[in-house]
Amino acid sequence: MIRIDNLTKYYGSFLALDSINFQVENGEILGFLGPNGAGKTTTMQIMTSFLAPSEGNIYVDDLNVIDDSYEIREHLGYLPEHNPLYEDMTVFDFLKFVAKVREIEPASIKRRIDEVVEICGLQKVVHREIGVLSKGYKQRVGLGQAIIHDPRILILDEPTSGLDPNQIAEIRELIKTLGKKKTVLISSHILQEIQATADRMVIINEGKIAADGTLDELMAKFRGDTILEMELKDADTTKLEDIPTINDKIKVVDLKESEDQFNLVLEYPNTIDPREDIFEYAVNNKWKILEMSRSKTSLEDVFRKLTVEQGGSHEN
Repeated sequence: MIRIDNLTKYYGSFLALDSINFQVENGEILGFLGPNGAGKTTTMQIMTSFLAPSEGNIYVDDLNVIDDSYEIREHLGYLPEHNPLYEDMTVFDFLKFVAKVREIEPASIKRRIDEVVEICGLQKVVHREIGVLSKGYKQRVGLGQAIIHDPRILILDEPTSGLDPNQIAEIRELIKTLGKKKTVLISSHILQEIQATADRMVIINEGKIAADGTLDELMAKFRGDTILEMELKDADTTKLEDIPTINDKIKVVDLKESEDQFNLVLEYPNTIDPREDIFEYAVNNKWKILEMSRSKTSLEDVFRKLTVEQGGSHEN
C-alpha cells in the first residue's frame, strides 16, 4: 500500500502541495485528477524520489521516501509526462540498457525483454530506431522501460498525452492489462481516460485534495440538479408555468415559444424523479410531446465544481 502522509512541498515561498493525504491500495488503479498546475506531477516526483518533500512523507508499506529512497525505487516503474527516450537507439537496445541500469541478472535480460515486447505490443518495431516511431509506439516503449524490472507499482504521468483516439484506446487497454497484476497510479486531466481505467479517483486542486472516492461515490456526493428538456406542441402557456405545482422542487428555468411549439427546460433535484408525473400532466392537458430528454451530473460537472468553481490553479 502507498500512503501519502501530510505531504507538503514549497518552491521557495510558493506552496505547491498543502499537507495532502490519501492512499493507494494494493492492486488498485487510482486515477489522480486535477487541472494543469494542481500539484499532480509534484506529488508523483516526490513519490518516485525525483524531489524531496518539504514536510510530510510517502510510505510504501514500511518504507518511506525520506529514509528508504533507493529501496522504494526498486519497487516502482515510472513513466513521466515527458517520456525520456534515447531516440538514436533501437527499441531492443534501449530496453537492454534500462534492464542493465535496473540491475537485472544478465542471464535474464533477453527473456525479460521478450516478455516486455510481447506485453507492450512492440514486436513490429523492436529492431527499429525509437526516433522514427509514432507517438503511440514511443509511449509503448516508455511503458516498456517502466515495467522491464517487473515492479509491483506503476506511476504513470499523463500516459496518453498527445495521442490520437486510436492510440489512446490502445494505451488504455495496455494500462488496464498491467493493472490486473500491479498497483497503478495514473495521473491525467483527461476525465474520460480516468473514468475508463481507474477503480478510484483522487481530485487535487491548488495543492489540496478536493475529493477522494469511486465514480459512484463522487457522483452521489457532488451531484447537482437534473435538467429535463421538453419540446411540446399545442401547449397552454399558463399550464406550462403551472408545472411546479406537480412538485414544489421542480423549477421552470427556461420557456421559449416558436409558432405553436414550446421549448421547456425544467430543473429538479437528483433525489426525485417526477418524469412520469410530468408526462401524465402533459397528456391530461392534451399536449403533444415531440421530444423529452434529461441530463444528469457527469464526472466533468463534478470536476468543474471542485476545481473551476473553487478558484484557479497554479503551476506544478
